[in-house]
Amino acid sequence: MKITTKLFLLGLTSLLSTGAVGTLAAQTAAESSPDPDSELAELTPPPPEKTLLDMLAAGGWAMYPLGALSVATFGFAVFNFVVIRRKSFVNDEVIEELDAAVSSMDIERAHEICINNPSPVTNTFNYGLDQVRKENFSASAVEMAFENASSKELSNSFVIVSYLSIIAALSPMVGLLGTVSGMVKAFNTIAAQGMGKPELLADNISEALITTAAGMSIAIPAMFFYFFFRNRYGKIVAEVNLILGRLYADLLRAAGK
Repeated sequence: MKITTKLFLLGLTSLLSTGAVGTLAAQTAAESSPDPDSELAELTPPPPEKTLLDMLAAGGWAMYPLGALSVATFGFAVFNFVVIRRKSFVNDEVIEELDAAVSSMDIERAHEICINNPSPVTNTFNYGLDQVRKENFSASAVEMAFENASSKELSNSFVIVSYLSIIAALSPMVGLLGTVSGMVKAFNTIAAQGMGKPELLADNISEALITTAAGMSIAIPAMFFYFFFRNRYGKIVAEVNLILGRLYADLLRAAGK
């Protein structure tokens, strides 16, 4: 009985050893054998990287109006950097000469200074001088002339600044319209060819995302420049109003009004 038990245990041990060796050999062979999928991936060349021009071309028709809006943003920003400056509105030397002429009630000299040095300040003040040159002028008429002229002169420069706000509002809408167009094309592709060609869907979805990104890329700097120039313009206008108020008070004081 003991001999039979020993023989049974010996056979069971050899069977387990044989199975373990076979399993280890199978695992070693599986690890050492090449994977056809990995070999195919290594042999397949990587797709070429897309350049910026390729991405712009993939955006479709919406990139044309977005391109025009981007050029307009750059042009308006440069224009406002040149125009919305203090020296474009206020010339300290001219203001001193004008103040001296008004204090001495030399209306003709003040009128000549305004004609020879056109600016929002001198143009506005010249409208008031036209009222003073009339006989029996009234302070209310001069004040009304100042208000009307300042509204006209100071609003002209802000028109270009406001265009940046319009671009900031339009650009995301154009980008969203391009997004809708790309998604419509994607669903049309699915309806016509099914899901068997994902590369076609990728092109349509890429068009949708590129137009959205382009619209936001234009709107963000346009909005930044709009607030930047609006704040700068507000400071200049406040200073212009103070100068005009001082000249107006000197004019009435000299005229005895």
